[in-house]
Amino acid sequence: MTTLNRPGAPDGHVCGIDAAMEVIGGKWKVLILWALHEHPDRRFGELRRLLPGVTEKVLASHLRELEADGVVHRVSFDEVPPRVEYSLTEDGMRLNDALQPLAAWGRERPTATSTVAS
Repeated sequence: MTTLNRPGAPDGHVCGIDAAMEVIGGKWKVLILWALHEHPDRRFGELRRLLPGVTEKVLASHLRELEADGVVHRVSFDEVPPRVEYSLTEDGMRLNDALQPLAAWGRERPTATSTVAS
């Protein structure tokens, strides 16, 4: 997912959140990062099973984008049948660490909203 350059910023980003959202934007990317964090070195089919509801087309597209952004590493093994595994790069692990507070907020959110809705 590419963000159009915005005026006033040399790299086209307004702030760090803008730059991060360029990498993790989309419904499935954060969940792909979570799956690779919880289950390192996974094949495509294994990732698809870990993410019910994602289509093959979207998963393949997001994996390519995450690889291009340097947060996912793809290793192709010279075997028959061919085997490809995906894992997080060091940058991907740092990104997951940065997302931990957001995950904690999300886990606490349902409780907070149920008490406010009176």
